[in-house]
Amino acid sequence: MRAKLLTCALLVLLPSSAWAEWQVRPFVGMTFGGRTTLVNLEEAAGKANWTIGASGVLVGEVFGVEGDIAHSPGFFGGEEGLVVASGVTTITANVYVALPRRWFRYTLRPYAVGGGGVMRVRAEDFLGVLNLNQTLPTWDVGGGATGFLNDRAGVSWELRYFRGFSGDDPTGLSFGSETLSFFRAMMALTIRLDRNVP
Repeated sequence: MRAKLLTCALLVLLPSSAWAEWQVRPFVGMTFGGRTTLVNLEEAAGKANWTIGASGVLVGEVFGVEGDIAHSPGFFGGEEGLVVASGVTTITANVYVALPRRWFRYTLRPYAVGGGGVMRVRAEDFLGVLNLNQTLPTWDVGGGATGFLNDRAGVSWELRYFRGFSGDDPTGLSFGSETLSFFRAMMALTIRLDRNVP
């Protein structure tokens, strides 16, 4: 019975092939507002830091799905030189909900996104005694807007929140289980792969 309900829910959420379009979004952005309970030698987790990545979106009239991968090099590095190499990589799968396409065909189309995945955290200090090398479960939520300049190319702007957590609380909602969280603001080149968009 549960399998049937799950199948029905997926069929409702996934866009129908007649109205679906594929989009690829390579992006650049910044992470900021980080908080962590991990070793943070230079107190640098909260600083603004560059990030690069890409996402793929299959979206219909309203609902869609998304895969997102991003890497932020130097996430734990500051100016003191205590951390010689660091980075945070996120890989998430998300549900994508946009306002109806027919309303925003020639203007910015707002959307919301949320889901979960993993966060890879790495840091090496100059003595090699307080290194980080962890893979954390994570959830993410955010929103943005996409506008097309022609039938194939456009731009997207987005703000998203990521929260990695420990196994103590599978929901990741309690403060005690928080391991690493941050915001990501990005701008993407959006490429529509469908040639026959209705």
